[in-house]
Amino acid sequence: MQSLIPKIESQLAALPVPIALELPDGRRVSSAPDSRVTLAFKEWSALAKLASRQIGALGEAYVEGRVQIQGAMRDITDAVVGLLPGNPVETHSGWWGELLRRAKSRGSHTLRKDSEQIQFHYDVSDDFYALWLDERRVYSCAYFRDAALELAQAQEAKLDHICRKLQLKPGERYLDVGSGWGALLLWAAENYGVDATGITLSKNQHAYVTKLIEEKGLAGRVRVELLDYRELKPAQPFQKISSVGMFEHVGRGNMAAYFRQIDELLAPGGLVMNHGITSGGLDQQQLGAGMGDFIEKYIFPGGELLHVTHVLREMAASGLEMVDTENLRPHYARTLWAWSDALESRLEAAREVLRASTGDEGRAERVLRAYRLYLAGSAMSFEQGWISLHQMLAVKPDGNMASGTIRGAQSEYPFTRDHIYIR
Repeated sequence: MQSLIPKIESQLAALPVPIALELPDGRRVSSAPDSRVTLAFKEWSALAKLASRQIGALGEAYVEGRVQIQGAMRDITDAVVGLLPGNPVETHSGWWGELLRRAKSRGSHTLRKDSEQIQFHYDVSDDFYALWLDERRVYSCAYFRDAALELAQAQEAKLDHICRKLQLKPGERYLDVGSGWGALLLWAAENYGVDATGITLSKNQHAYVTKLIEEKGLAGRVRVELLDYRELKPAQPFQKISSVGMFEHVGRGNMAAYFRQIDELLAPGGLVMNHGITSGGLDQQQLGAGMGDFIEKYIFPGGELLHVTHVLREMAASGLEMVDTENLRPHYARTLWAWSDALESRLEAAREVLRASTGDEGRAERVLRAYRLYLAGSAMSFEQGWISLHQMLAVKPDGNMASGTIRGAQSEYPFTRDHIYIR
């Protein structure tokens, strides 16, 4: 292991952030006297992960307590970018590899597994999420319509941005797939007068939103069900559908079936908004250098990312026509940094909440460490363009051009975007 020291010292010298290492034998190696980041290694094996630039494995060593990290998360992520062996957007090619990925994906997304995977992430603790999300608990990309907006304002702007794109109208049957803590569901009902249905696989979220609906007196026209999207069989189709931060959990192998189900749930002429994380590489399934493996193990088991072109292909194959696509990648970088900063400012409160919810101090600390890396690392990944975020709006063509539709159109969708931006 001693032979690793010269190699590591040269790596540290090339980093954009001064960094120091405390070795298992007590020695200290530093790239500058005023190091802003310190990594304290308890085991030589963890140091070997640093030397080989296995960032995901190094993150795992931190979560499991084999490495201690001191410093601001923004400085730590800057150091990570410098430590990477190359662009972590991995590319895969060949029809055989694609078939294998699809087969593995379908096996990872059964009804039972998807339910377990969603509960693994979202049922950690409602109080934990409340520490660093806005008051509405919107757990998806905000929309900074004005650069001066605070996070809570930008989240409300996002909710309204989606509702405007969907052209929600009073009395319309509206479905929110993966409705989270109910922010969009309730915003649409209270501000646009729709008859709203939400579905979720999270028991915690279902209980929370059910209580909110009762407290707001909306039980007559708003409801939330603990249900998988594949099991939803409404008495009549919905006129508008949103799916926000959900299709990342669907899986590559199930994407075609997902959009076929959306198409079946949508009335002719209806609109669907598909908002979610997309990959930065055309054939990338997860980030390289072990970062994707870290997310799979500690944060989003079963999560898979597709490039926006693959998503739009599956959408079109189902019969839906894309009418508007918007890239919100920089908005999500800013959103994630706001979440990361909020969590960093309340670390001790987060520990207490997680200890109370898990009853296990060791597990509570592991969850907290994983989320610290996840939020800051995701912010970095969006900044770098390794992953992205797209809102994809589609219409189900009704083909009824005799009903007043302007010649050349397949639906009543407007010819301009004025309804989104003109107030």
